[in-house]
Amino acid sequence: MRMRTNRKRIAKRGAIALIALSALLVTASQVDAWGEAGHRMIGLAAAQAVPADMPDFFKQASAQLAYLNPEPDRWRDRVEKDRDAALDGATAADHFIDLEMIPADRLAGALAAPNRFAYVDTLQSLGLKATTVGILPFRIVEMTQTLRIEWSLWRAAGDDATKRMIAARIINEAGILGHYVADGSNPMHASIHYNGWSGANPNGYATDKRMHGRFESAYVEAQLKLGDVSTLIPTAARVFPNLRSATIAYLHESNSVTEQLYQIDKIAPFGAQTTAAENKAFTAARLAAGAQMLRDLWYTAWVTSVAP
Repeated sequence: MRMRTNRKRIAKRGAIALIALSALLVTASQVDAWGEAGHRMIGLAAAQAVPADMPDFFKQASAQLAYLNPEPDRWRDRVEKDRDAALDGATAADHFIDLEMIPADRLAGALAAPNRFAYVDTLQSLGLKATTVGILPFRIVEMTQTLRIEWSLWRAAGDDATKRMIAARIINEAGILGHYVADGSNPMHASIHYNGWSGANPNGYATDKRMHGRFESAYVEAQLKLGDVSTLIPTAARVFPNLRSATIAYLHESNSVTEQLYQIDKIAPFGAQTTAAENKAFTAARLAAGAQMLRDLWYTAWVTSVAP
């Protein structure tokens, strides 16, 4: 009798553990899946468009480069944040820049700061916080520079074992860089209107505080395919003579179409069931802009890694 009772207890505990594990897996999946479809699409489209003269190991890493694109969002895990908010608090501002927050006559000077710390000082002198305004252009430039250094080390490596270790670092850096470049292709990551229209709203744009997720996640996952994006990427890759100016121009261009995004949403609100052609054309163009910029930053890092 006691043995049978113990077996029942063990079975009950096992069932409870299984339910708890299932809940944990669902939670982790929901956290990891935020915006994942669009990020993976940009990473894969960029990887499939790299020029033929890039090294074979990089051209063969398309699956890993796509997987790594959403990675920095995974670092913002809610469970980990509840344990200690240090990581999320330190990196959240790397994902965006609200360009309109910086006075127009000071914007160019702020973005020309030699590094992120000088930029923070400039914002403070204007009564602004970097955690509110965002640091995205500096993160993109920093990571592209790191990637270029790794390419230089790979070129100079004298043995195959060292080359393989550096190659692993290159793929990781390139994949993580991809996340921030992809963020920049979403106009809401370059504007104060990041999740519904902010401030005066005479045109009656969405203010539902779900706009970001409706557009970036629900709509992209349901309505966009890789082919919608990859066909829009020009074949020829650019080599940027100046990483900083190219990155800033890219973010300004993204910011410039913010109101167009809201105009389209007003006519046919973005969501999983939205099938309007204008919504799809706009979204595919933004995803393609991110993939093209990422491919070109990868290529610029490779080409310019040769010593002058």
